[in-house]
Amino acid sequence: MGCGDQKLMITQTLSPALLSSFELGNLPLKNRVVMAPMTRSRAGIERMPNALMAEYYAQRATAGLIITEATVISKQANGWQNTPGIYSDEQATAWKQVVDVVQAKGTPILLQLWHCGRASHSSFQENAQLPVAPSAIKLNGEYIHTPLGKQNYETPRALEIEEIPLIIEDYRQAAVRAKAAGFDGVEIHAANGYLIDQFLQSKTNHRTDVYGGSVENRYRFLQEVVEVILTVWPANRVGIRLSPNGIFNDMGSPDFRENFLYIAKQLNAYGLAYLHFLDGLGFGFHQLGEPMTLAEFRAVFEGPLMGNCGYTQETAEAAIKEGNADLIGFGRPFISNPDLVERFTNGWELNPPAEQNIWYSFEQEGYTDFPVYQASGV
Repeated sequence: MGCGDQKLMITQTLSPALLSSFELGNLPLKNRVVMAPMTRSRAGIERMPNALMAEYYAQRATAGLIITEATVISKQANGWQNTPGIYSDEQATAWKQVVDVVQAKGTPILLQLWHCGRASHSSFQENAQLPVAPSAIKLNGEYIHTPLGKQNYETPRALEIEEIPLIIEDYRQAAVRAKAAGFDGVEIHAANGYLIDQFLQSKTNHRTDVYGGSVENRYRFLQEVVEVILTVWPANRVGIRLSPNGIFNDMGSPDFRENFLYIAKQLNAYGLAYLHFLDGLGFGFHQLGEPMTLAEFRAVFEGPLMGNCGYTQETAEAAIKEGNADLIGFGRPFISNPDLVERFTNGWELNPPAEQNIWYSFEQEGYTDFPVYQASGV
């Protein structure tokens, strides 16, 4: 038996569903392991993609699909130090070095589009303006890391209705630049208590105009973002990330189940690439009912579903085998295991989890310096 035959047998024994190929729209994926978007803060104060970032993504390009870290669509969208942007032509050009090295390894890569909304601080904003949100409701959190150090959260400024089309245009321009950079598509970040999620949820959206009140109105902002991006990208190259169970950034609404099932039903009409759910409870759970499951969304959304947040190789395999998920996103395991797919394939143990204090070191440490697996005696 040759080495190739042995490897095939191992792959078939370990996670045959997770490691099988998948057609995502018209994008062929070599496996169903997705490198999930993870903020890593290596773009510098200019928010410019760079060679270190290209090395990081290239190391992990045995994933079936890579979704980049959240990337801000405007200066107003900023709320995290040293994260990359996509609001200038120079940033789009700089992203090409990342795209090129990943695609050269046969892996599609999508750009995640991000606006922090109230999860920001005046020190990130031009002229020290307040961050914006659907409503002037302060994020109840201990502190935020800013260019000035740890600061208290501020009460955001509620967006005027005439400002909303300007932000939607920022999303369109970001999608245009993502296409110019060579990405295979985009993911709309509508999760984790950032701006779109703030519009979606009754906890953070107390507007009385057409963008607030009913679930239909609260969905309107996301709908308009989706539809403007679909003027740039075909629907099968656009994914959306949602977090119905999460409390990150002080989220969680009593009507969460009704809300997110409605959203999924509406999004089903577009023929999107996928819906990406943080269904796991690793970021905390708001305890406002039973956690929502992928099976609930499978009943109302006909396209591909991606699960995420706390999956292991075994639970990912089960979710796909049971038909509840088509893809599984892995975040933290990819930080310390650049060769995560190879470890899954061969049954190799994972590196110890990285210490959180180096996740955002701004340097190579805790980023590109994790070892690939070395068999004993090799």
